[in-house]
Amino acid sequence: SGRKLANLHVNYESVEKYNLNCEFQLGLDQAETIKKFYVEKMKFNTSNKMIDKTKIIVNKYITLSNIPLTAYEYTLSNRSAIELVMDRYCSRKDSASGIYNDPNDYAIECLGNPKYPVELIQRMVTVSMETIKIINSLPKLEI
Repeated sequence: SGRKLANLHVNYESVEKYNLNCEFQLGLDQAETIKKFYVEKMKFNTSNKMIDKTKIIVNKYITLSNIPLTAYEYTLSNRSAIELVMDRYCSRKDSASGIYNDPNDYAIECLGNPKYPVELIQRMVTVSMETIKIINSLPKLEI
């Protein structure tokens, strides 16, 4: 179980993407398509002041849905791995240094994949679901 967990977490960028529903509106123009994957801040869908964690709004063009609530059971520091990615994968300016941090630049310039933020969420759902499955399969610890 430990080896499975280690392999899953170390190689998270190569795990299979979880099959989420991707609702998106993209044009045919490549430059325009890249802009439509641009992420400023991901957020959960909200309606009537209720947070729906089965849907993540990536930006005004892309919404991911049918995220299993079980995926949020895998937590780090009292936050789910998915929520940590959502919080960290955003564009912002550091107030102290004035440096602008834009993870979209990494996706486009280093990876050559503007879809990386969407694919990262899909992979985090897989990692979370598999982690919960492995943990639940462990025998009960009796002390």
